[in-house]
Amino acid sequence: MNLDDKVTSCGGVVIYRNKVLLLYKNQNGRYMGWVLPKGNLEPDETVMQAAIREVREEGGVSARAVKYLGITQYSFKSNKEESTGKLLSKTVHWYLMSTNSFHCKPQAEEFFADAGFYKRHEADHLLKFHDEKQIMRKAFAEYDKISTNRKGNVQCAKYQSGS
Repeated sequence: MNLDDKVTSCGGVVIYRNKVLLLYKNQNGRYMGWVLPKGNLEPDETVMQAAIREVREEGGVSARAVKYLGITQYSFKSNKEESTGKLLSKTVHWYLMSTNSFHCKPQAEEFFADAGFYKRHEADHLLKFHDEKQIMRKAFAEYDKISTNRKGNVQCAKYQSGS
């Protein structure tokens, strides 16, 4: 695998009032599943900026980063015409995020058919990918610590992302 086969994405686990933002993808009538918002890092963009942008674009949610959660990694075959069947390695940087309302709007251009905030046990059942379930659980553990300390909505905290 060469450097061109590696992709960096960034995403957010957005929690508001103990519920997490999920997006439902349905491409051309084909069930793709419930996922967390994430997308590719653009040139001259930090991983935190990309995560915030992707949450806004895919879910229509204005969120702020609270804490860097870490990365997930996986490989997949590209389905783009110019690289059909090419194996790609993806690293996703994740942030715990906060917002001020349940307002969300799925990005139709990316085949998101629905978006909503779900209780953690519902989200754990709905999420399609194991690595996203794991990062969501980690986000809720951090959310619980911060909420216990602050007794209210999650506030921005100082943190280091390593990037």
